[in-house]
Amino acid sequence: MVEHLWLLATIPGAVLWLIILLLPWRPWSTRERLEPGPSSESVDLDGITVLIPARNEAEGIGRTLAALERQGPGLEVVVIDDRSEDGTASAARVAGPEGTRVIEGTALADGWTGKLWALEQGLAEVDTKYTLLLDADIEVGAGIIAGMLDLLRARKIEMVSLMATLSMVGPWEKLLMPSFIYFFKLLYPFHLANSPSSRVAAAAGGNVLVETSVLREIGGFAALKDELIDDCALAARIKAAGHGAWVGLSHSVVSHRRYRRLRSIWNMVARTAYTQLQYSPALLFGCVLALLWTFVLPVVGLFAPHPTARTAAIVALATAAATYLPTLIYYRRSPAWALLLPVVGTLYLAMTVDSAYRFSRGIRSEWRGRVYATEEPDLSLVRSSDQRYPSSKP
Repeated sequence: MVEHLWLLATIPGAVLWLIILLLPWRPWSTRERLEPGPSSESVDLDGITVLIPARNEAEGIGRTLAALERQGPGLEVVVIDDRSEDGTASAARVAGPEGTRVIEGTALADGWTGKLWALEQGLAEVDTKYTLLLDADIEVGAGIIAGMLDLLRARKIEMVSLMATLSMVGPWEKLLMPSFIYFFKLLYPFHLANSPSSRVAAAAGGNVLVETSVLREIGGFAALKDELIDDCALAARIKAAGHGAWVGLSHSVVSHRRYRRLRSIWNMVARTAYTQLQYSPALLFGCVLALLWTFVLPVVGLFAPHPTARTAAIVALATAAATYLPTLIYYRRSPAWALLLPVVGTLYLAMTVDSAYRFSRGIRSEWRGRVYATEEPDLSLVRSSDQRYPSSKP
């Protein structure tokens, strides 16, 4: 009986990791990537408007805007100050490229999340063919916006987004931030997300280039107004409307937001982890069981008295490390960090459970001083803005 329990504890983890490793779409791969080409810096960008929603970003908004000034001529920039209390609007007016417009955002409308409400107000100011949605903490390298535009045109698609390279300076950042991107890619395989024949949809919300007419065709940000994982929701709407989307990695898109303490990373993950599980206790149970099998029990299994159980544990841990190595190598981290993947997975397991616990206490999400209470998410298409944003199709 004890022997069977050891096998039950270790074999499923080994099987799960082998399946992940051998999946034909290789969710652990870093092959979907984009860097600027040699001629990207001279491209005229007068067909693009950058929308930057900013709430209490005075400390870093200057760095974000300075990077835009280096992109090339013609770029229009609109900063939407989302009721900041730290002088964000003043900092943006001082640091922004010539012609930067700073909009004072109105009070958060009922049923909206803050970022999407700010973007909705900014979209009303856009009259260019393309819109770049850029988070206030994102620094873009020279030529990368032109590179995104080239990719969009070459592939004849309507949206391109790039996952920002996160800060990996402090010890907690080094431990948890590469794995944040690694887990995101496991949940939303980029190869499938980029395939027009797949229903998987994903985007990296910090840096998204999209055709303005397509944004308006799907109903503007009103169609997403209650979404917490708004980037993937946007990609899903665009793919559902019959348009193409592409998501990838880039060293030329960098987040300068620091996460110096475990608590700050914990809160970032916990605010949407249960949302990804659709607030489902059944999915939560399955997720916890899967994470126990893939991260916790293989470590315990190393000390199993049964040799088959020990072998299964070794296979699980070795295969897990093998799938994590491409991410570590891409972000120029030591491969030795792969040995700590069970620790990382256990921490993410705890963050997921905490996210569900917060939901049970009435907190759907909390971010930037705003608390979104638990209530039935609005999952229906919001078409009230169709007259304001008429479809570009005949």
